[in-house]
Amino acid sequence: MVAGTWAPEQEAGRGPTIATGGMVTSSSPAVSRLGATVLSSGGNAVDAALAMTAMAWLTLPGQCGIGGDAFFVVREPDGRVWTVNGSGYGPDGASAEGYLDEGLTALPLGGARSVAVPGAMGALATLHAAGATRSLAELWAPVVAAARSGVPCSVKNRADITEHAASLVRDEALSRWLLPGGRVPAVGDLLPAPELADSIELLAADPLALYQGELAQRAVDLLRAGGAPFSGDEWADAAAVPVLDPIVAPYGGLLVHQTPPPTPGWMVLQQGGLLDGDLAELPTLGAEAVHRMALAARRAFRDRYERCGSDTDDWRTLLDPACLAEARAELAGEPAVAGMGVGMAGDTTSCLAVDADGRAVSAISSLAFTYGARISIPGTQIALNNRLGRGAYLVPGHPNALAPRRKPLHTLNAWVVTDRAGGLRHVGNTPGGDGQVQWNTQLISHLVDGGLDPQAAVAAPRFTVHPGSDADAVGSPETLQVENRLGAATIAGLTARGHVVRDMGAWGAGGSGLVVSVDDERGVLAGGADPRMDGVALGV
Repeated sequence: MVAGTWAPEQEAGRGPTIATGGMVTSSSPAVSRLGATVLSSGGNAVDAALAMTAMAWLTLPGQCGIGGDAFFVVREPDGRVWTVNGSGYGPDGASAEGYLDEGLTALPLGGARSVAVPGAMGALATLHAAGATRSLAELWAPVVAAARSGVPCSVKNRADITEHAASLVRDEALSRWLLPGGRVPAVGDLLPAPELADSIELLAADPLALYQGELAQRAVDLLRAGGAPFSGDEWADAAAVPVLDPIVAPYGGLLVHQTPPPTPGWMVLQQGGLLDGDLAELPTLGAEAVHRMALAARRAFRDRYERCGSDTDDWRTLLDPACLAEARAELAGEPAVAGMGVGMAGDTTSCLAVDADGRAVSAISSLAFTYGARISIPGTQIALNNRLGRGAYLVPGHPNALAPRRKPLHTLNAWVVTDRAGGLRHVGNTPGGDGQVQWNTQLISHLVDGGLDPQAAVAAPRFTVHPGSDADAVGSPETLQVENRLGAATIAGLTARGHVVRDMGAWGAGGSGLVVSVDDERGVLAGGADPRMDGVALGV
């Protein structure tokens, strides 16, 4: 170890969780506990992921919910990998040109005009139909019970509620849940959500009820009253969420399986293609390795902004070996400081489940920003997302411009790593806005190039090209945000290479990385949960 650089052995704290049967991990102890209970009682990894995703609606309500989006990657015991990708359109009556004519210069980040049709319930219905062994009513019964009795307010929840109390108090139903008695709850106060409990019970019986009938009409009426020109047809169409193949690319002799657009999963694969073979011989998180990874991330964001939308195929060209070779050559001579930065922020949560048969699920869900649009469907306590305001551009002609039946670009993505024969090696993800595609690249490199165990990988110092490509921050000055545990020598090396470095403290970069790895030779699983959050990996 060179003085002033990071090394895994310097980290104090827990090692990976080890188990032989199955494993779950998440950013919330209650979520992990429910997943472990499902596995230990005979459910499979899909069952566990369905239960865990729903419990997170209560334990991390600022990060996810019924009114948000959700994405899943599933690896079957026979090696087949499939994905489910739940996100929705903006209003049929909205366009970049129309909103500009009204005098808007950007989409609002809250309220009705920031909302896209939620994709989570459509995705959960498809995931359930394609891989579950138990009914949603059974899997979500503990969630309904917890909503009725109240989940204790955590430190994270209290911080979120405190920050957004002025917005939450304007929505009567969210205020009753999150600001009981009109005040910010103390840590440990119970937060019952009886209307949400009724909503979960209703949707467990029919998850597509969100998109049709009386509940859907209530949502559309609310949004139309707020100035968002939904027809209702785009709302109903979000119920249809097909099973899709993953997008796949090699890295380090293995295969990375990612979620397809509108997710930025291709950006992780592109960064891998720009870095494959370069990092294994470099010190993990040394200045040169971080420099190269930062350049690759910046290139991916630039390509995304200039060329990509949810309904274009330009990302396929960017993964072509000839295009990657050309881009690698260009990066070798590129300066560290870019002229344009584009945004990174957000609130999301995720979970992983691996069962004894080798079935693995990487699940990630989000409301976009904390509590999304900060409005709820009347009578339901279902908070709606602000994905449209966060993701779409008011730039006519841009591939990501607001347009009818075009989904806004997303930040969520999830992955599985297998060997060439389809054997499971790693499954993971991390929430955190446009940090996700960077931190997931870092996690995969730590596991494959650095040989780190899952807990060391998720705890390793993070760095982030900031901002990324969120609509609210296009054109902001670029910095390289780093956790100072990288070490003084590494940070000095980054500055010498031209990066404008911003110190985020020891643990302040954000995110909540999760990884489960497979050791076939010894028949064990190893799991890690990010110490930046309250999560835990549990074996069964």
